[in-house]
Amino acid sequence: MDQRAILLFCLILLTLSGTKGIPLSRTTRCTCIEISDRPVNPRSLEKLEMIPASPSCPRAEIIATMKKNGEKRCLNPDSKNVKNILKAISKERSKRSPRNQREV
Repeated sequence: MDQRAILLFCLILLTLSGTKGIPLSRTTRCTCIEISDRPVNPRSLEKLEMIPASPSCPRAEIIATMKKNGEKRCLNPDSKNVKNILKAISKERSKRSPRNQREV
């Protein structure tokens, strides 16, 4: 009887120790599956979403929604065209920001 109890205890202990530390999901879930390198005209953009890197997706993502047909396109954040668009948007926002305006 003692041998069965010891064997049962060892089996339970081995089972519990094997389940510790296993991650629930090993897959990364990024929104963008394909990234477009085609240049984008800033005037044709309706909306531009920037999603920073996170534990679920290791890369930053930029999603452009087009005015004409509502198409969503994932853009390459390292592309020169996209960097210029982001710089222009940043410059435009800084012009509109009330804290950057001088008091008269």
